[in-house]
Amino acid sequence: MARVLRSPQGPTFERERLETPDGDFVDVDWGPELDPDAPLVMVLHGLEGSSQRRYVRSVSRELVARGVRPVAMNFRGCSGEPNRLLRYYHSGDTADAGWLVSVIRDRNPGRRVGGLGFSLGGNVLLKLMGERIDGGTGLLDAAAVMSVPYDLAAGCALMERSRMGRLYSAYFLRSLRRKIESKRARLEPVIDVDSALRAPTIWAFDERVTAPLNGFADAAEYYAKSSSFSFLPAIRVPTLLLHAKDDPFLPSRAIPVAATESNDRLDLQLNDSGGHVGFLEGSPWSPRFWGDRAAANFLARRLRSRSAP
Repeated sequence: MARVLRSPQGPTFERERLETPDGDFVDVDWGPELDPDAPLVMVLHGLEGSSQRRYVRSVSRELVARGVRPVAMNFRGCSGEPNRLLRYYHSGDTADAGWLVSVIRDRNPGRRVGGLGFSLGGNVLLKLMGERIDGGTGLLDAAAVMSVPYDLAAGCALMERSRMGRLYSAYFLRSLRRKIESKRARLEPVIDVDSALRAPTIWAFDERVTAPLNGFADAAEYYAKSSSFSFLPAIRVPTLLLHAKDDPFLPSRAIPVAATESNDRLDLQLNDSGGHVGFLEGSPWSPRFWGDRAAANFLARRLRSRSAP
């Protein structure tokens, strides 16, 4: 319902193609400049999403309304044009996001910078902060994430068992297969493309494509090294974590309640319902997306107050 009812309206973005240090590119959509001192927030979309997804445009609208400039990154291959290199993005690939934050800071000295991630993008954001020796404080001043698959292996297993999960998987796999097909000739010396195109589940796809293209032994190793739950204790950036117990991408037992309770920088808002990137209330005629507002409120409050702990 949230996917259908969210308005496609949002701020006017200005797209910029940034050349990455490894010879590829990422397309970044900059929200409107509000004032020279306004804070900025890097927004990361979910699996096979983009900056044009309604949830990205919705939260960007909420950020602008609170005086915060959104900067929406499209992961490699997600902006409508295939990226140059054979590899794509993945749940644990933090290099592009960390590099983009550095670009934002270099261009906007003295301004505060936050991060906001949905689903896979939230996993990337949490891992980015937690894997740094400073806990992320050298990059971000505040962060918020929504519907993160904290344990990737547990999430994939749940998606294979549940009806809703299988529907989502089929949707994602169609998009992923198109990307593999578009690079078939270049990928054939590296992976078994025909086997990849027949992958019946996300786990199987990651086993046949994501793991070999990114130097992992198999999908299990990829999930173990990329899951954000193991990076939570090290995060030192004030971070809001929005999650629902009925999220079809993660079993409730895998929600990292203990890890968040032991880290005073993490604020887990756990709700009985909300689905995956949903958090919808009101009626079909007057829907309200309180998760988008909560994330924007948290970031605006933290980023606009220099004294916020």
